[in-house]
Amino acid sequence: MKRRTFDRIVSFVGLGLSVFLFVAAALLNWGASFANESVATQLAQQKITMPDKASAGFKSLSAESQAALEPFSNMPLTSGKQAQVYADYYIGSHLKGIAGGKVYSEVSGAALAVSAKSKAEPTNIALATEAGALMGQRTSLFMGETLRGLLLYSFAFWQIGQIAMYAAWAAAVGGILMLVLSLLGFANIRRVEADATI
Repeated sequence: MKRRTFDRIVSFVGLGLSVFLFVAAALLNWGASFANESVATQLAQQKITMPDKASAGFKSLSAESQAALEPFSNMPLTSGKQAQVYADYYIGSHLKGIAGGKVYSEVSGAALAVSAKSKAEPTNIALATEAGALMGQRTSLFMGETLRGLLLYSFAFWQIGQIAMYAAWAAAVGGILMLVLSLLGFANIRRVEADATI
């Protein structure tokens, strides 16, 4: 095979790869923008404000939770990172204090069992009080865990957008590199002797 023919093939393949990488970069960038804008829009509509570091509720949290929440003090919750921090360190901290660290699935069964016993013994005040307390914990845990889960889904979607953004940058750099190498390949064709072979 003649060297010039080989160089042309390699240069055109490089040019095609460059175009592919630029298209991939554009699509990945669009995906990253879509994810970031969607998360910001949906979270802004919830009108959640991060806890103020001067508030009593903030000061009652653990040192780890305070350290995680402090950079976002009193800010509107509009980013995936804020959603993750709020879910894990604010809601999560409060959920641990509701039923001694038990989760909804653990409290729900007990609450329903005690509630059924209470209905069977309507005159037992202590049982009715226990059933009321457990049902209240069940409701609080359900609402808290649901909100926490939804915020963590927002964080996950935002994180996918961040990965797409970095991939877009890498694809763009790769596209530029392949374009430069392809152009160098085409320039090299002129310097190779017409009868040179591989």
